[in-house]
Amino acid sequence: MATYDFLFSALGLKQWCASGESSAPMSMADLLTKNRGGEAEPESLWDVPFPSMDALNEACGNFPQSRELTKGLEQGFLSIKDSLSIVLDPLTQPLSWLLDGTLYGMLNTPWWIVIPLLLLVVFAVTRTWKLVGFVAICLMLLAFIDYYEYAMQTLSIIFVCAFLCVLIGVPIGIAMSRSDMLQRLTIPVLDMLQTLPPFVYLIPLIFLFSVTESKLYGIAIILYAIVPVIRLTNLGIRLVDKDVIEAADAFGMTSRQKLYRVQIPLALPNIMAGVNQTIMMSLAMVVIASLVSAPGLGVLVLRGIRNLELGVGLVAGLGIVILAVVLDRVTKASLARINASQK
Repeated sequence: MATYDFLFSALGLKQWCASGESSAPMSMADLLTKNRGGEAEPESLWDVPFPSMDALNEACGNFPQSRELTKGLEQGFLSIKDSLSIVLDPLTQPLSWLLDGTLYGMLNTPWWIVIPLLLLVVFAVTRTWKLVGFVAICLMLLAFIDYYEYAMQTLSIIFVCAFLCVLIGVPIGIAMSRSDMLQRLTIPVLDMLQTLPPFVYLIPLIFLFSVTESKLYGIAIILYAIVPVIRLTNLGIRLVDKDVIEAADAFGMTSRQKLYRVQIPLALPNIMAGVNQTIMMSLAMVVIASLVSAPGLGVLVLRGIRNLELGVGLVAGLGIVILAVVLDRVTKASLARINASQK
């Protein structure tokens, strides 16, 4: 006799329950319980199980199990998978081309061109020779231990995904700052994207796209990393002093002029802080995306875990730390330069 037999008997559903049998596959826990001869009846109130779907199914075979719920989600997704692929494949194909082209360009250009070019970019955004020297030492260290190719693959993916995050996220943040309704609708989506575990991003994408396509990990990285730049763009524009906005109105500025000449320049420190966080989250997701064929230092970390190669995993992890420090210092130095120019 199951614990909750009395509930269905009181509702007059005993005959309906007796005719039912679950069609869901049996879980490992249920299989072990069956092999042990079934679950023992609770001896006291202390042992009474919560009236969950599985506990109620034991009393009523027609009552659905939790596995039937997850199976229904799986079947629902698989039934629309082909239609989604037809729509999403052409829309996301440019992302594959952009990632593949950037990777090809970085890996097939000689190091004596790539490294000086990266240092030139660092100097252009920071104007500090000390930081340029620090970045040069870090890149040369990675190249010296034969991790140059992996580091360039990781940087290529971060550059593309962070650029697309800014390109997509900043307009969304601006739109949110100009519409309270849009902000109320968007914030729950951003909360979900920010709290969803990184591995969960990969599950539906694996069914939608081939593992050999670079857009698979590109979409996962963008979805995971785009949230900070959207939030901080919205926040930065909303924090612009209202007296400044009133002064702009007094000068007869249009909404577009106020946005580009007043609000965005004053919100730029917040936007750059969002870009910094987006880059850091992109780097974190690149490592996880190595599970679905993303190249870079994450491949070496995964190899260290799979083959129990302690040294490979630790050195690759150190390389990721070096890249994280470099990217963080460069973006913070550019942010400090923007703040100094506004004072």
